[in-house]
Amino acid sequence: MTITLAFFTFACVLGISFGQLLFKKAAETLPAALSVTAFLHNGWLIAAFALYGVTTIAWVWVLRHAPLHLAYPFMGLAFLIVPTLAWVFLGEPLHWRTLAGGALIMAGVTLAATS
Repeated sequence: MTITLAFFTFACVLGISFGQLLFKKAAETLPAALSVTAFLHNGWLIAAFALYGVTTIAWVWVLRHAPLHLAYPFMGLAFLIVPTLAWVFLGEPLHWRTLAGGALIMAGVTLAATS
């Protein structure tokens, strides 16, 4: 996998990760009585869908140029990136077990990407 392709693959993972934060914000701002109008007027939800749409198009481009067995392990990085972003931007707790698991996932991604 080239550096450029690895960069775009990682950008997709970041897009998905930030999308998760947007979905969380959307969920927090929804009223107790859900309605179609509540969903349609939720800016966080619209932003999340837009980001996921762009990220999906980018992911299709990545898969056009990289074998799935090399590209997909990068998605495992989201298991570390999402909790870290939630800690930074949402004030959620970040436990050592999450970091340890993330380190193992990063080791696996590195192993898979170098094969």
